[in-house]
Amino acid sequence: MKVLFATGNPAKVKKFAEALKENGIELITIKDLEINIDVDESGNTAIENAYIKAKSYYDVAKIPTIGMDNNLFIEGISDEEQPGTHVRRVNGRELNDDEMIEYYVDLVKKYGGKVPAKWVYGMVIYDGKEAKEFTWSKEHFYLVDTPSPNRNPGYPLDSINIISEFNKYLVDLTKEEKQKYNETDKTNEVIKFMLETLKR
Repeated sequence: MKVLFATGNPAKVKKFAEALKENGIELITIKDLEINIDVDESGNTAIENAYIKAKSYYDVAKIPTIGMDNNLFIEGISDEEQPGTHVRRVNGRELNDDEMIEYYVDLVKKYGGKVPAKWVYGMVIYDGKEAKEFTWSKEHFYLVDTPSPNRNPGYPLDSINIISEFNKYLVDLTKEEKQKYNETDKTNEVIKFMLETLKR
């Protein structure tokens, strides 16, 4: 069974592809289908933007489609600087991975070099008839102003994200540490939601 993941972010696909493949579901991307449409992500929450993505790409591809979005909230910064739904889009411009690291390093530096932060995620699976949604959050981490030299393409902030449990950058966790972290960051629950929805 082929399912479209409405993203151009390789890290998002990699996070779920293997577990889905083991259950007979092949994740394909908008790049695989060479879909190039302008989606107006004007939602006020991660779920709203995930729905907009899922429906917009389903309308083109006509196969079950997954939309996903994430909001970033940083403690103690001004409302004007709060990323919220615009993690990559700063001052009306879409940042690449290196630009994101540079921007957030400067922002964190402005607020003391280490700030607690939280991700709020939304996922919507749309099959042309109904939309199923799932939301979750990821807390207990800090953003710091000195990046790891290592990179996770598509998830650049992993390089300035310190996981409290291990006192290590997210990008530097070992395979075993990542598995342990996945048990607490809801990845396994998200995969369960995807499988239950797609295999109905």
